[in-house]
Amino acid sequence: MGIAVDTFFLKPDAQGTLQAQIQQMIAEGILLGRFRVGEKLPSSRKLAEHLGVSRITVTLAYTELLSNDYLTSRGRSGYFVSENAPVPPSYAPPERAEENVDWGRAIARRYSGGDMLLKPHDWRDYSYPFIYGQTDPTLFDHANWRLCAVRALGQKDFASLTADYADQDDPLLIEFIARHTLPRRGITARPQEILITLGAQNALWLAAQVLLNHRRRAAIENPGYYALSEMLRRLPCQITPLNVDADGLPPDLVPDETDVIFTSPSHQSPTTATMPLERRRDLLARAHEIDAMIVEDDYDFEMAFAGAPSPSLKSLDTDGRVIYVGSFSKSLSPGLRIGYIVGSEPFIREVRALRMLTLRHPPGHIQRTAAYFLSLGHYDTQIRRVSAALKQRREAMEKAIAEHGLTIAGRGVYGGSSLWMKAPDGVDSYELSRRLIERSVLIEPGKVFFSGPDEPTEYYRLGYSSIASNKVATGIKYIAEATNLFDY
Repeated sequence: MGIAVDTFFLKPDAQGTLQAQIQQMIAEGILLGRFRVGEKLPSSRKLAEHLGVSRITVTLAYTELLSNDYLTSRGRSGYFVSENAPVPPSYAPPERAEENVDWGRAIARRYSGGDMLLKPHDWRDYSYPFIYGQTDPTLFDHANWRLCAVRALGQKDFASLTADYADQDDPLLIEFIARHTLPRRGITARPQEILITLGAQNALWLAAQVLLNHRRRAAIENPGYYALSEMLRRLPCQITPLNVDADGLPPDLVPDETDVIFTSPSHQSPTTATMPLERRRDLLARAHEIDAMIVEDDYDFEMAFAGAPSPSLKSLDTDGRVIYVGSFSKSLSPGLRIGYIVGSEPFIREVRALRMLTLRHPPGHIQRTAAYFLSLGHYDTQIRRVSAALKQRREAMEKAIAEHGLTIAGRGVYGGSSLWMKAPDGVDSYELSRRLIERSVLIEPGKVFFSGPDEPTEYYRLGYSSIASNKVATGIKYIAEATNLFDY
């Protein structure tokens, strides 16, 4: 049995010559147990064409592996994994001694068991991953990010890696956010009014911790960001879910006794509804009337490929009552965990102190690398590339959905990277997602986004940030076929 040629790829950030990289790639496959004894490797010609290297480079790599007994040659038949190749190490976990702790009593506050939307760790192995919040690695500017990381390791910037910032952040990153990022949303802020966080979720947690206690009430969107609702349920505060409509959160539904309003007006999560300008003004007026704070989650405004987004709530705020949360997770990479929170200085002072008590500060080297990547123009170039790809994928999604008669319940007016879908009544999106896994399709069931006893089951979300355009039509076809199998 032969090893498929498309299982081989050269890592963009790999070190060494091409020959050495090919040797390492094959050796790792054998050591990890992916390539087994007796399996035939692709011919040197096929592998060279697939990797885009010369045939002699592959031949030399095979020859070196042959001399090290990783491979064996069988005349004209080609190269095979040798019987003498190193055997993948096996791991047997040690026997655990019996514990005498009553964990039911020892754990004072539980965080597990919540209704969270967890993505499979192997989602990249699925053929049609319609999941949200993950980026396509082919769109990331590896080369320039690596150059910026190397520059941040230079003698001039080495303190960014080794120094303890305590409660401070990288001044270059703060300056870029203040001078370039926030003005795009109409926001002006001084450095002391900006704090770097480990993504938008961390920013929301910090804000909730500072603004809420057992006497205070939070108003949240329903459906809404599932991590926020789970987070607030674990705080000693009162929660009021407010049903959103096609324009987002209705201000007249906010109760008089509300202390903090959490909202995502640019791309409501998960419906992607965009709050009109007049409603934004009404929401600010309502918050002023009841003396409530507003936490504005503007997590993906950079993904507005279909037109300029509406002004942020923060830019319209004249009271100083809007806390603004932003993130580079959707535009750069979720794995970098770079977000920021903007607010009046007294608020940021408290959030800064809380952050220092829990994690001190996000890694300095990552902050300095990001600062270089942003300030040197690489970020803007990447935004244009990602926006173009998302626009193409969105068009492919909408075309395939129309062809197969599926229903879009919400789409971002200015773009975004997901569609909010509604299956026919009687379809359970959890069961739909389970059936689709058998066809290598991933979707996100929508029940987790709702609060309250009557959570609808027919909604689901389709992300398109991590699926190629040429796979969209087939994936949507499979979703339609699986939906039609339900008895509704």
